[in-house]
Amino acid sequence: MPEVRRKPNMDPKKAPMPTQDPNVRNKNFLEVATGYTQEIAMQEATRCLHCKHRPCVSNCPVNVQIPDFIAKVAEGDFKGAYEIINGTNALPAISGRVCPQESQCEGKCVRGIKGEPVGIGRLERFVADWYRENMVEKPEKPASNGIKVAVVGSGPAGLTCASDLAKKGYQVTVFEAFHTAGGVLVYGIPEFRLPKAIVKSEVDKLEALGVEIMTDMVIGMVLSVDELFEMGYKAVFIGSGAGLPMFMNIPGEGLSGVFAANEYLTRTNLMKAYLDEYDTPIKHSKSVAVVGGGNVAMDACRCAKRLGAENVYIIYRRSKEEMPARAEEIEHAEEEGIEFKLLCNPIRIMGDEAGKVCGMECVRMELGEPDASGRRRPVEIPGSNFVLDVDTVIMSLGTSPNPLIRSTTPGLEANKHGCLIVTEDGVSTTREGVYAGGDAVTGAATVILAMGAGKKAAAAIDEYLQKKEA
Repeated sequence: MPEVRRKPNMDPKKAPMPTQDPNVRNKNFLEVATGYTQEIAMQEATRCLHCKHRPCVSNCPVNVQIPDFIAKVAEGDFKGAYEIINGTNALPAISGRVCPQESQCEGKCVRGIKGEPVGIGRLERFVADWYRENMVEKPEKPASNGIKVAVVGSGPAGLTCASDLAKKGYQVTVFEAFHTAGGVLVYGIPEFRLPKAIVKSEVDKLEALGVEIMTDMVIGMVLSVDELFEMGYKAVFIGSGAGLPMFMNIPGEGLSGVFAANEYLTRTNLMKAYLDEYDTPIKHSKSVAVVGGGNVAMDACRCAKRLGAENVYIIYRRSKEEMPARAEEIEHAEEEGIEFKLLCNPIRIMGDEAGKVCGMECVRMELGEPDASGRRRPVEIPGSNFVLDVDTVIMSLGTSPNPLIRSTTPGLEANKHGCLIVTEDGVSTTREGVYAGGDAVTGAATVILAMGAGKKAAAAIDEYLQKKEA
């Protein structure tokens, strides 16, 4: 008999995500979004039209079969929905929270033409959370093929690559530089956006598959890539991210009270500066300026607010329309009392006699002709200088890959930005048997793109080793 589907719910708006009150959440580190209930999830799932050509799937970097899992949610078969997602996505609880769905799957959703797209990310998060809270079974460890593969970095690219290889029977070891696995997921993304217990749950699933995770292992220092091959690893995947911060090179950046966003977020998140029982050095500020307009800048300013700052400013040289941060993150920051100083640019950081930040001089900007990126170039307005009274400045201007691995690995080439060069397949480096993906190749990008690269690398490594071992 032909499949019979219920009439779709034609509500033009997606079901709102329940959240904490802004004036409550800006004083705690609990998760902002509290998640769909079963009833809300099932109702939202009925908005899917199950398009024949599946445009949402074509725009998913990890190829989640979106209409199929949503159909299971509509039926109330949440376990079945999870199994469909998990078939291609190793980290659904994470991607459901931090993936920019508005420019990926939801950006292609047909429902978005005359209304709002289906809440695909919210449904993915719901399914992953339901499974974690209701299912105690762990994934079965596949039979080992005895072939060893090393994965450098335990961020989204590394975890995805390790998961896909482990499922194929490879003996995978993940080498993580920090003392906790998770990469940017634990040091960069705040608890109120991605609880660390969820990252640990995903890492635990990986270990159940037989993956060995070794922490405090700085590859290029403790061990070199050459030594990994000497230890019997037949291939190496580099997913070490992009953790080297950029600065403006303006006067005063060396003052006490100036942070790179990476350092500030690492102290706050991984080193748990927000908990009284942790003795983590961090500045508890009165007035904070965060320079930048991306997601990392939003994370930094919202952390500063939660750590007790009375005044927190975003300093961005373009207008809100040009900000690269997700619209949801900008909206949440505004709701929480962050003040946006748009079309402004710092020209110097001012210090007191003790060498501590006591202010920042800025100049107002206006938008001129488009630059190479397509965005209108900001131009200084002469004589528009003003001073902002701050005691802390956080620079969130982007990051580049750390040169340690490429400088200690003969035959591994990088471009002028320090990103590893890959061939046409997008993951093979200039050194045989060495693959790379995520921010180490692209520079700072999104979690889901890193996951997609990790998935692609696992497939390439499998093909390479199958031919080599044949």
